[in-house]
Amino acid sequence: MTQFSVLDLVPVREGGTVSEALAASVDLARAAERVGCTRFWVAEHHAMEGIAGGATSVVLAHIGNATSTIRIGSGGIMLPNHTPFQIAEQFGTLDALFPGRVDLGLGRAPGAGPELQRALRKDLHQASEYFPQDVVELRALLTGDIDLPVKATPGLGAKVELWMLGSSLFGAQLAAKLGMPYAFAAHFAPDHLDTALELYRRDFQPSNSLSKPHVMVAMNVFAAETDEQAETLASSQQQAFVALRTGKPGKLPPPIENYLSTLPAPHRAMLDHLGQAAAVGAPDTVRNSIDAFLERTKADEIILCGSTYDPEARVRSLELTMDACSAHIAA
Repeated sequence: MTQFSVLDLVPVREGGTVSEALAASVDLARAAERVGCTRFWVAEHHAMEGIAGGATSVVLAHIGNATSTIRIGSGGIMLPNHTPFQIAEQFGTLDALFPGRVDLGLGRAPGAGPELQRALRKDLHQASEYFPQDVVELRALLTGDIDLPVKATPGLGAKVELWMLGSSLFGAQLAAKLGMPYAFAAHFAPDHLDTALELYRRDFQPSNSLSKPHVMVAMNVFAAETDEQAETLASSQQQAFVALRTGKPGKLPPPIENYLSTLPAPHRAMLDHLGQAAAVGAPDTVRNSIDAFLERTKADEIILCGSTYDPEARVRSLELTMDACSAHIAA
């Protein structure tokens, strides 16, 4: 059996508002719960006008209140931006509100320039060097497996499921050493996918929370009635990615038909490279792409990514994808 989950960036579209983006995320989370997804994750990004998930724990409380069974979590919290104690309190509070439903995915990338570092009052590059120690401290604040001089309340005793996120070998090594489930961000950084999964599985050390390796891999997935409609649907995120990589990030733009054919060769090559962790098309096309990706990765879980300009189109994409993959879910 393969589990399927959803990663949401809470995208703010051109002409739209943050309030509308948050409402669309609620609708998507409800749809994910309805069609049988395991978890719904929100990613932490800051100072980006097209992404509204910066106050991640607050957004998760909003999502948790609107749902009843699906797990909710961070994909992820960038721990260098915070102190372990703050995150223990925040996610301990979430666990008290939504017991047995909370995931805490942790990432190391500071992802911030000098201006944001000043705004956060952090030397993020130095903070990232302490990431392994901070993960251990955060786990201890939640579990009490190390006696610390200060107790997090809420936090201590919370049944939060800790995950390690990564797009390089570092996260794979740390997840294996600490016995944590591992999520690989192939949807935007597929280069080290195979090597990272091999390393994680080979070096995994069982922990109190996990007895054997558990792998989640992120894919960009856009499903529609036809291949052509799905390709148009995907063009909003493709435009946003090109804008980000060329230093011109903004809100999520409307789709463009035949967008890829309009791109210069370097931008097309960049998107083609990301396509190795993507499924775009009609249901049969999406199923075949996901089948091939599962054969390659042997993932226990796929987390579905992909922002669309029309929120209803993303809900429909999720419905079509989960229906197309029903054989994996029931296996």
